[in-house]
Amino acid sequence: QVQLVESGGGLVQAGGSLRLSCAASGNIFSTNTMGWYRQAPGKQREKVAAISSGGSTDYGDSVKGRFTISRDNAKNTVYLQMNSLKPEDTFVYYCYLRLYDNTYWGQGTQVTVSA
Repeated sequence: QVQLVESGGGLVQAGGSLRLSCAASGNIFSTNTMGWYRQAPGKQREKVAAISSGGSTDYGDSVKGRFTISRDNAKNTVYLQMNSLKPEDTFVYYCYLRLYDNTYWGQGTQVTVSA
């Protein structure tokens, strides 16, 4: 079983920054993909960013150039540095870990950006 614990969400003014963290524990193998999605109530989850265990990254179009994903494999932790935040970045952010055919999710952390 895999557990994911997120931290770092909160309230920030437009133009500000936040850093999210997600620590994974359990039966984790070295080859996996970790990343973030975000979701508003009643809407589908939207891809934010992903990073492979080798360091390859991928971003959603709405966050390119503003958000940066990174990971520390020794700590099984993924980070999301969010800069130049906008009110439209207000969502619950969910961390995930994809291992072979299984995807595990964190509990979500709220990010609210005020105008």
